[in-house]
Amino acid sequence: MSVNDHLSQELQDFRTDFHRLRAEIAKVIVGQREILDDMLISLIAGGHVLLEGVPGLGKTLTVRTLADALHLDFRRIQFTPDLMPADLIGTNVLAESADGKKVFEFQRGPLFANVLLADEINRATPKTQSALLESMQEHSITVAGTTHKLTEPFFVMATQNPLEMEGTYPLPEAQLDRFFCKLLVPYPLVSDLEIILDRTTESLKPKAEAVLTGDRILQMSALARQIPIASEVRRYGIAIVVATHPDHEFASASAKKYVRYGASPRGLQSLILGAKIRAILDSRYHVSRDDLRMMALPVLRHRLILNFEGQAEGIQPDDVIRKIIADVSEDAFALAK
Repeated sequence: MSVNDHLSQELQDFRTDFHRLRAEIAKVIVGQREILDDMLISLIAGGHVLLEGVPGLGKTLTVRTLADALHLDFRRIQFTPDLMPADLIGTNVLAESADGKKVFEFQRGPLFANVLLADEINRATPKTQSALLESMQEHSITVAGTTHKLTEPFFVMATQNPLEMEGTYPLPEAQLDRFFCKLLVPYPLVSDLEIILDRTTESLKPKAEAVLTGDRILQMSALARQIPIASEVRRYGIAIVVATHPDHEFASASAKKYVRYGASPRGLQSLILGAKIRAILDSRYHVSRDDLRMMALPVLRHRLILNFEGQAEGIQPDDVIRKIIADVSEDAFALAK
């Protein structure tokens, strides 16, 4: 088998495993195809996901079902105002050794898992929210000067309710930027509601079976990074991100009018990685501009900070991003190299 044939087979196996995993989750979760795709892309890219939607749309169930479909350790943390950092990461406790001496022993918290559900993350205090920062970025935890590595893969899915904001603590920009993408969970279609009723009010209750291992997820992640991207396509991605910065010379008109701060370089990295996985799923061996456009909303919407005018007019980050995509020429930003 030639090198090209071997790569072709690997990419075909990638698509097969991706579709197997999505199909297994779809046994429980009705519809939400776009949400599931972006969630799995984030998992394979090694990122984290912030799910936002009103109560009852199945955000928590989606995360639980993903964990059921993987041979991975799963933990759920209900974030509340009285939750402390030690409740997440663990703490040193005084224990007795075999020879009768008193020693400090580290008791691991629920953060030591492969798939972590941070439910209603905006209900915990900033001090507790910040306990996630190191784990999400460095995949490690430091307690009393000792660093503890987390088991790979490590995937955080956080949920938040956009309606009940009283008594909550909105995530700071540094925390938001560590999420690969932010997904807005829509209300189900009428046809989907009928299927949901069939699955939840009848005697048979569907359950996802584990189909992929953590090692396979890591292999798929490594393969995705090998997908090439042409320099002009990469510069187009740079152009989109640069256009979100109101003070940049290549800023778009909508960013200048409505945005206070634009997307970070980490947003650009997420855009490129997500586009590479999209290319594989579309049976291509290279990234296209369409791949970048498809990933722009989920990876950039939480990285734009609107100014007073944007908030006063009820402008949404998605509106600004769509306008930027429409305005940015596919070739005009060759100057951005």
